[in-house]
Amino acid sequence: MSYLEEARARFAEDLFATEATGIVIEEADVNYAKCRLTIQKKHQNAAGAVMGGAIYTLADFTFAVAANTGNPLTVSQTGTVTYLGGAKGKELIAEAKCVKSGRSTCFFLIEVKDELGTLVANVGISGFRKVG
Repeated sequence: MSYLEEARARFAEDLFATEATGIVIEEADVNYAKCRLTIQKKHQNAAGAVMGGAIYTLADFTFAVAANTGNPLTVSQTGTVTYLGGAKGKELIAEAKCVKSGRSTCFFLIEVKDELGTLVANVGISGFRKVG
């Protein structure tokens, strides 16, 4: 089974991210993931921009896929988000890369862009790995 198939199977029951929000896992490898969200009316705030919570949910889910693929169970400890600009396209793409992976903790940077390449947010998430 490929890492992508493993990740899709592992997160199939994450119904908030996959069904309610509509996030799709595009790529998965050890300490790496790319996920996509097609922007819908339900993701927008009253001003017509993508809701910050939708952007953070995409980043957090992408972290979860990256941190848990080929690794022990990993959960978020802390997360910080910097919103950098509004999405101009119709999709958001998050890419998570591991910066530091220790025995029981890890740190990932997640970049969120639209399909046109517009940088929407940078997110840093630290995680705790369940060892043993």
